[in-house]
Amino acid sequence: MSTSESWIDRGLTHVASTYGRYPLVAASGEGCWLTDIDGKTYLDFLAGVAVNNLGHCHPKVVKALQEQAATLIHCSNYYHIPSQIELAEKLCQFSFGDRVFFCNSGAEANEAAIKLARKYSRDQGHNERFEIITAKASFHGRTMTTISATGQERIQAGFAPLTPGFKYVPFGDSDALAAAITPATCAIMLEPVQGEGGINVPPAGYLRTVRELCDRHLLTLIFDEIQSGIGRTGHLFAYQHDNVEPDVMTLAKGLAGGPPIGAMVAREKHAAALGPGTHGSTFGGNPLMTAAGLAALTTVIEDGVLDNCRAMGAYLRDRLEQLQSRYNFVKEVRGRGLMLGMELSCEGGEIVKTALQRGLLINCTVGTVLRFVPPLIVTEKEIDQMIEILDGIFAEHQEKG
Repeated sequence: MSTSESWIDRGLTHVASTYGRYPLVAASGEGCWLTDIDGKTYLDFLAGVAVNNLGHCHPKVVKALQEQAATLIHCSNYYHIPSQIELAEKLCQFSFGDRVFFCNSGAEANEAAIKLARKYSRDQGHNERFEIITAKASFHGRTMTTISATGQERIQAGFAPLTPGFKYVPFGDSDALAAAITPATCAIMLEPVQGEGGINVPPAGYLRTVRELCDRHLLTLIFDEIQSGIGRTGHLFAYQHDNVEPDVMTLAKGLAGGPPIGAMVAREKHAAALGPGTHGSTFGGNPLMTAAGLAALTTVIEDGVLDNCRAMGAYLRDRLEQLQSRYNFVKEVRGRGLMLGMELSCEGGEIVKTALQRGLLINCTVGTVLRFVPPLIVTEKEIDQMIEILDGIFAEHQEKG
């Protein structure tokens, strides 16, 4: 069997160097644990960056994939696909939406939402409208148009000229948002909880104000729930914390419990803007991915996963706040459910590397915010194990000054 060193050497030789990879060669996973090629186990509080909502290789997702793979893996979207239809029905049943477009990733879902917003506006006779307001520190994907929508210069650096038609305002500032609306505005696109931007939660009442602004100015409201959706914050969708419904919502990451899938959910009148020939995806909504999605979504809804997320989210937050009270370099703990961030007064990269060495997988966003997005099935025992590792690392860090 090849060693981790040989795998890493081969990867560095032939795989595109678009990621700053850590020296871990993944081999298998079960629940909240990942095992590398050398047999070392890691407590996974990154969960594939909030993808493995049900942990690694959840039995119901695995079974759905196995059964569907033995029956039909792919066919064209020229035809009707039962698992696609069932997944769309369930997403609409448990959300505001009436129709679903399936694709392969969050970036693709956001591309679809951007196209829909512009097309819908023109269909309503507003030919001068094309601009979409997004938030600073947002993240909407890595395609040319979704990095243009993303309110982070570091994500956009080197790719000019960007796709025109985006304006950025501070997240949570309703006055700045209102002032940014012009006759050219067609939509507002926000994450209900910002993920890559540092786990930022909007102030109370902000999303309600955004909804009112969209209603007043006849704008499409898009919520990017790619990271916050499918139970991550303790509700099935993060917008439900504020009882504010969008016109369009984008999903990906945890939707199928691991396999790649994206979705755009929309109200009937908005969805009608994308008729036959206006948009599509060869692999989007294929039988294999939607079978996994149906199994994963049903499990989140019916198997007590949301209750566990709320309980364990509160427990994890409490344990993190205990660390905050003991270490002066911890500035804040914030987030919702099991989408939590810990802001530090120092760079977090070395803490992440040390955690890896000690068998804990976390990561750091915007340089100083440790992100905790474990599987929604995590237990108190596993949280305690994570805290014990982190506590030891923090104690050493504080001692070094």
